[in-house]
Amino acid sequence: MFSLKEIGQYVLLQKDVFSRPPKGRIFWKQVISEIDRLGMTSIGIISIVSIFVGAAVTIQLSYNTDSPWLPLYTLGFISRKAIMLEFSPTIVSLILAGKVGSHIASEIGTMRVTEQIDALEVMGINPANYLILPKMMACVLFFPILIVISIALALIGGWLAGIMGGLASTYEFVYGLTFENDPFDIWYAIIKSVTFAYLISTVSAFFGYYTSGGALEVGQSSTKAVIASSIMIIIFNLILTQLLLS
Repeated sequence: MFSLKEIGQYVLLQKDVFSRPPKGRIFWKQVISEIDRLGMTSIGIISIVSIFVGAAVTIQLSYNTDSPWLPLYTLGFISRKAIMLEFSPTIVSLILAGKVGSHIASEIGTMRVTEQIDALEVMGINPANYLILPKMMACVLFFPILIVISIALALIGGWLAGIMGGLASTYEFVYGLTFENDPFDIWYAIIKSVTFAYLISTVSAFFGYYTSGGALEVGQSSTKAVIASSIMIIIFNLILTQLLLS
């Protein structure tokens, strides 16, 4: 996935990215603009996926926990755990890696091949800081909000599937959702979403920043960015699960 050369380039790029922005007001305007372009435009697809997958998760769990020994509120409890701990922070982040990651890589890659980044360097502007840091900050700030929205809609989807399919009543499902509620679950989801947001934004920007060639290479960089971001999410999902839940 990454050669030693690419790992070194990625580390050095982070040094340039995290240098202090020259003008704070302009920087925060860029962050707000990126939140609108990268975050707000993702609410639609996240909402649709969360509702239907939340319903599917509830149906599958009902099928696999169909036992007279288990109370019906167990369905809501297990659905909440599955959605909050794994589905929303991880699966939704993989979807965002495809949508947001490809957008970042193609945008920066296009600027590289059209020599816009070279023009910024000639003007004495740090292009890594100017182009990448606002995108990274926007992702880190807004992705947790998307994950919380995803959790809420997935639970609603699960509830609808439960009552429409006769799997559990509203009281039983809601009781299961609130049964032994652990506040750390939502913090666990937020920690994962912040980590994944950083990985998606910086890895995708890296592949776009070091694009060379023309339009064909921009497409290749976008594809590499999505693949690399997805693999990093899977790897860090395992690491964070082991660190935070063990």
